[in-house]
Amino acid sequence: MIATLHSCALLGIDAYRVLVEVVTAPGQLPSYNVVGLAAASVREGAARIRSALEHAGHPLPRKKVTVNLAPADRRKDSAAFDLPIALAVLIAEGVLEPDRLAGLLLLGELGLDGSLRPVRGALAASLLARQVGMRGIVLPAASAAEASEVEGIEVFGADHIGDIIRSLLADVELPRPTFSTYERAAQAPHIDMSDVRGQPAARIALEVAVAGGHNLLMVGAPGIGKTMLARRIPTILPPLERDESIETTKVYSAVGLAQHGLVHERPFRSPHHTISKSALVGGSSPPRPGEVSLAHNGVLFLDELPEFGRSTVEALRQPLEDREVSIGRATGSVTFPASFLLAASANPCPCGWLGSDQKVCTCSAGALERYRHKLSGPLLDRVDIQVFVPHLSIKQMRDSTAGEASDLVRERVVRVREVQRQRLQGFGARLNAEMSPRAMRATCVLTDRAERELERLCRVRVALSGRGIDRLIKLARTLADLDGAEKIDMDAIREAAGYRALDGLHVRSPTLRLPLARMTSDPATATLS
Repeated sequence: MIATLHSCALLGIDAYRVLVEVVTAPGQLPSYNVVGLAAASVREGAARIRSALEHAGHPLPRKKVTVNLAPADRRKDSAAFDLPIALAVLIAEGVLEPDRLAGLLLLGELGLDGSLRPVRGALAASLLARQVGMRGIVLPAASAAEASEVEGIEVFGADHIGDIIRSLLADVELPRPTFSTYERAAQAPHIDMSDVRGQPAARIALEVAVAGGHNLLMVGAPGIGKTMLARRIPTILPPLERDESIETTKVYSAVGLAQHGLVHERPFRSPHHTISKSALVGGSSPPRPGEVSLAHNGVLFLDELPEFGRSTVEALRQPLEDREVSIGRATGSVTFPASFLLAASANPCPCGWLGSDQKVCTCSAGALERYRHKLSGPLLDRVDIQVFVPHLSIKQMRDSTAGEASDLVRERVVRVREVQRQRLQGFGARLNAEMSPRAMRATCVLTDRAERELERLCRVRVALSGRGIDRLIKLARTLADLDGAEKIDMDAIREAAGYRALDGLHVRSPTLRLPLARMTSDPATATLS
């Protein structure tokens, strides 16, 4: 008898259906064969399945067992086929009735004692089951919280294969998992923008970047608060919406990091500068998401950006432009989402003290030139906001007056993002930084004085490329939104150009001239007006 059950495998972060076919036949010597481009993790399942069924009281038959995983032209690399193969063996032997598992998608990794262990891609599997019209999914209880987030699908699960077998033999409902919805603790109260003393220009730059989804580079000497500022970006981001939460959870589930249902907080990823290119943008075989995809709908913070490998950093060009990563292999290509806010920090020179009034820079001209060339012009062209973070005086650092709290900043960010969402809903974008050329032409209307100022800037600043001009206009659109203006005026264009005054590390004495109209009278507590 041939037994057939439905399972699935991951291709990138999405699941595709796999048909599990098992046939048992008598033979002089028992054997276990898996066909259908099965990886070692699937073939090694024979030992897990044999031991698990023995502990469940149903030993593997001493026959020739043949397992086929269709489609046969796609490589299957997952231990999640253990459960459907084990149950299909029992169906082929007549121990279980196949009707009870009709319309169900099964997946689960078995332990030697028959326990069911969590699997990757439970959310994608549940979405697939709903898409193809199946009535439910059977999986380990530890992965049930994730799968249960999909509406219209019954979720069955257990901690041991024996529980599922007993339910099928007794003709009762399959076990339903018991779990409590897990919610991450709110952001720790000591992580707040109110901790930041001084740095008015950097605080404002962070707010503008988050409001419009613009990439940000902070340049300054060591120990002046660049990392402290970056780590507080999540505190001023709006909460994840449900569709964003599902997108983010699919990525985390594909690498086994989503174990408590949906991801409810925006990701903040901060990889070390020794990270490889494949770990940053994704890779391996089969392809798996990298840090840029794990930061989807959140923040990717690259501390000491010039210390990252040149080829590693240059690999960010495509995701920064397209907001997705395409990884090609001989067997096909996979696309991962990668819509994130890039926040980076850098020293102005190798010793860190170029332009500082605290210490004298000791770097040679050659060292400065090599340091500047670690970041290419095309990459820096994709960074909308580039600010210099200056030193603070002892009085500023010891000031007991708290800065503006994250809650107040977040309220303004949410208001401005809602304005953008309403304006861009017909253009397939949510934020100004995501605008296509068609959306820009329709929504970025400049006043006559702003047009003349833009022409003047292009004549004076010959380094501005076509992409740079587009990004300057997008940034000016965000500044106009913060001011509540429908059109982009000359002040918004000038301010947007001021945010790009650094040109990355290509400065000798970096300064930032921010319009005073956007700052309160007290620089220590400067906020957006």
